[in-house]
Amino acid sequence: MFPLICAITLNEKEDAVITDPELLAVRVAELYYDENKTQDEIGGLLKITRWKVGRLLAQAREQGIVRIEIVHPRARRLTVERQLRERFGLADAVVIPSGAGEGDLQSRVGQAAADYLTALRPVPRTLGISWGRTLSEVAERLEAGWATGVTVVQINGGVSLNRRAGTAATTASMIAQKAQGHATLLPSPAILERVETKQAIESDRTVAAVLELAGRASAYLFSAGVANESSVLVDSGYLAPSDVAELVRKGAVGDVVGRYIDANGNTVDPGLDERTVGLGLDQLRQAKMAIFVVAGYAKHDVARAIVTNGLCSVVVTDEATAAALLDLKVQE
Repeated sequence: MFPLICAITLNEKEDAVITDPELLAVRVAELYYDENKTQDEIGGLLKITRWKVGRLLAQAREQGIVRIEIVHPRARRLTVERQLRERFGLADAVVIPSGAGEGDLQSRVGQAAADYLTALRPVPRTLGISWGRTLSEVAERLEAGWATGVTVVQINGGVSLNRRAGTAATTASMIAQKAQGHATLLPSPAILERVETKQAIESDRTVAAVLELAGRASAYLFSAGVANESSVLVDSGYLAPSDVAELVRKGAVGDVVGRYIDANGNTVDPGLDERTVGLGLDQLRQAKMAIFVVAGYAKHDVARAIVTNGLCSVVVTDEATAAALLDLKVQE
């Protein structure tokens, strides 16, 4: 069965009765979708009841005679969203069409996350956020006035070690400013060289207060990093490509708030984890509202690890990533 891709206009003066059920469904669909006839008009032309016209239209969609696609860049795949919620017990899911390529995919998923955050009720009074390229996209696409009086707090360290990727403070400040609130920054690198240094920093009164506030956030917004040399943690100077290669050898599929995890959602390097500043994975698992934003083929493995192991309650993603989570084939 092929989708309807062209119109064969029925002669309105033709006094014919179509007896083939499939052909009748095709004619009804053509008149309704291509000729903009009402159901009453179609019934009169084809000498059938209005009720039968409605039934044939539904049949045409069910059998694939008609395929309706919403092509707006902010459209959503509601059926896939329902499947994600049911399969993984999520509180919510947002899925956008993947499109022909991944060029603008991250920005469109960022827009979807911004839309979701704007519509979220009740408005989170304290929003804990991670940082990175995806979160920067979300911050850019939030409208000024998306909320009022929101406190935005960093949930993991993000002081850049070079000049190329200092996005953590910028992202938090932008989201807070657009919410007419204020940002509470975590004045620490994401990863320290020595456990003793990390322990000393976390025991500092200022840092401890930020971490305490992060632990009490009413909602979290975070993404995930890939386990290769393009990682923002490599770009920021925290890790070398060889470090990431070693983490992959140990089973890493990506990082969550700076913590590298395997397919089962467990940290792969306890020593590195002990030197990482910020919210722990158990706190994400226990959160009532943990919004995970992810896009693109490179993040399918880490997305699967996060969603299947309860590290989020909401996922905002693209259709291809959702299909990978559900082990489905995306329709062309």
